[in-house]
Amino acid sequence: MDAAAQVERKTRSAFSYYRIMAFVTGTMLLILCLEMVLKYVFNDGQPVLGTWVAIVHGWIYVIYIVTVFNLWSTMRWGFGRMVALVAGGVVPVLSFVMETRAKKWVEADLPALTARAAARGR
Repeated sequence: MDAAAQVERKTRSAFSYYRIMAFVTGTMLLILCLEMVLKYVFNDGQPVLGTWVAIVHGWIYVIYIVTVFNLWSTMRWGFGRMVALVAGGVVPVLSFVMETRAKKWVEADLPALTARAAARGR
């Protein structure tokens, strides 16, 4: 397999992992927000769904950060893009928006990335 094909495969794999984790993290963040509303508005500060929601979201967010870093480093994007992707895990609904935006970024930047790899591989 030539260098350009390896870079493309690695990039698509990194994006696939990120995409899955963006969906899972965004969903868990919405469940966490629901838990906070139920807990503090309707249940006098007592958990409704359980304390597990916050713990699970926290660990999922850690995995999400790893996938963001993997995609960011694979694509060699600027620091601002990494910050925007990281924010997707803490701002409700933003992970879904950032996943769509990241897909456009990958599609736009992948040809240049593979071209550089092909030029190095010659």
